[in-house]
Amino acid sequence: MAESTDRPVSLPRMVATLYGSRIRSQASFRTSFVADVLGQVLIVGTEFLELWVILAQVGVLGGMDLTQVAVVYGLGALAFGTADLFFGEIDGLSNLVRSGKLETLLVRPVPVLLQLSSLDLSLRRIGPIGVGLAMYVTALNLSGFAPGPAELLLAVVAPLAGAAVFGALLTMAGAMQFWLVDGREFANAFTYGGNYVATTPGAVFSLPLRAFFTFVIPATLVAYTPTLALLDLPGPALLPQWSGWLGLPAAAVLWLVAALLWRAGVRRYTGAGG
Repeated sequence: MAESTDRPVSLPRMVATLYGSRIRSQASFRTSFVADVLGQVLIVGTEFLELWVILAQVGVLGGMDLTQVAVVYGLGALAFGTADLFFGEIDGLSNLVRSGKLETLLVRPVPVLLQLSSLDLSLRRIGPIGVGLAMYVTALNLSGFAPGPAELLLAVVAPLAGAAVFGALLTMAGAMQFWLVDGREFANAFTYGGNYVATTPGAVFSLPLRAFFTFVIPATLVAYTPTLALLDLPGPALLPQWSGWLGLPAAAVLWLVAALLWRAGVRRYTGAGG
């Protein structure tokens, strides 16, 4: 009897296959892809234009001038855009629960979280990533950024740590829907609300809000505090300059919580009952 040649598929190969198929399918419709990307670029640009208008009137926002605010906004947009590209569809879990389609994912020999993250990978989301990266690099140069080895390391690590923070928040937002099937908007208040906070100088918020978005939802650690450390700026109460290095530890803690919450939610799920 011939020996079976079937071998378990490795996780990296599985990821490459799932994401590759989504990318190829969307890239084949080039006109639609370009239009979607330009639309996302316009949205991000319009949001920054609002900050530009404010700064044109007051000159300084949260102790930062326009160039420094652009560093915060670019870094925050880059981090959230990266997380949204890979984890943005997870917050739509409630739709799969209500329709009973989640069962089809549970019976496949692929991690459910990986399937959800690649279920509707939207390449249009690279628009905010491109705008955020361009704004981040340009604003750093215009601000007179003169990095040493430590600052250069932080400049590279900060976007990745911020993306990890938002990825964990989006995963937790999805996991909450195992208990709150109609709680998508409630969960989005913390994820997309955290994105708004991350792209705004943290000093403009009152002390209680600053504490909440640092110790509960660590949005200020995504872009604002790294910018303080990169540009050697003093921080407000609760946010000293050295807190710019806390993004990676915060991401690790959040992912631990997200993994436990997700595991508990999947174990709790018993079917749509339809």
